Amino acid sequence: MDLQLKGKRALVTGSSSGIGVGIATLLAEEGAQVVVTGRNAERTSKVASDLAATGATVVSAVGDLATDEGAEHVASVALNALGGIDILVNNAGGASEGDQKSWFQVPLSEWLATFEKNVMAAGRLIHLLVPGMKERGWGRVIQIGSGAGMIPTSAQPDYGPAKAAMVNLSMGLSKALSGTGVTVNTVSPGMIMTEGLMEFLQSFAAGRGWGDDTDRAAEYILKGCGQTVNRIGQVSDVAFAVAMLASPRGEFMNGVNIHLDGGGTASIY
Repeated sequence: MDLQLKGKRALVTGSSSGIGVGIATLLAEEGAQVVVTGRNAERTSKVASDLAATGATVVSAVGDLATDEGAEHVASVALNALGGIDILVNNAGGASEGDQKSWFQVPLSEWLATFEKNVMAAGRLIHLLVPGMKERGWGRVIQIGSGAGMIPTSAQPDYGPAKAAMVNLSMGLSKALSGTGVTVNTVSPGMIMTEGLMEFLQSFAAGRGWGDDTDRAAEYILKGCGQTVNRIGQVSDVAFAVAMLASPRGEFMNGVNIHLDGGGTASIY
C-alpha cells in the first residue's frame, strides 16, 4: 500500500538511536524528507549520513530539547532546510539516570528533569512547528508514549506520569486543532527490543546464573508479563504504527492512543 508520504517533511526527535532511528528510516523509505535529531552530534550525523546514502533527503539537527534554546535551534534548522514540517514525531525522552528507581529514591529534581525531556520537549516543538501545519491545513503530530503511562508500577515514578501526561497532551491538542486538517495521536510501546532492553536481558540472565542466554531471559519474562503475542516487540513494529498515523490515509484517526504492547494491557481501552 502506498502511504502517500512522498515529499512530506518529517521531524523525528530522538532519532539518533533506538526507536527513533527505526521511525526515521521507515519514513524515509516511504519517500518523506526527514530531519534526524539528537543531542549527540556524532551519532546524529551518522544516522543522517546513512539515510542520505540511500537516496533520501535528510537533514541533521543537534540540540537538547529539554531547553528552550535547544528546541528553537532544532526547529530553526528544520524550517530553514525544508521550509516547513508536515509530520512531527515526538519520540525524545527517557527516565531518570542511575539505578535508584523506587518512589522515594528518585529525587524530585529528577522528576522535573524527566518531565522536561519528555512532555516539555514535545510541547516546545509543538509550539514552534504546529502553527505552520494549521496554516497550511494539513499535518500530523505523533507522541511516542509508553505502556508505563497506562500501567503504573512502584518503580520509575518520574517516567510513568510523564508518559501519561503525553497521552493527555495528545488528546487535548487534537481537540484544540479540530477541523484544521492536523491530527494528533500517541503510540505507546510495551517491550521493544532496543539496546536498553538487550542490556536488561543480559543483566537478568546473568543474575539468574544463565550466563549470556538472553533468549531464556526473554522467554521467562514473556511468560509473566501478560502479553498475548509470544514475542518481544521490534523497533519496526513502532515504526509501522507511526507511518500509518503519519499517512494521509490515517486522517480518520485522531486523539487515539495505540497500545503497541503485544496485548499486554489487561483492560478495555
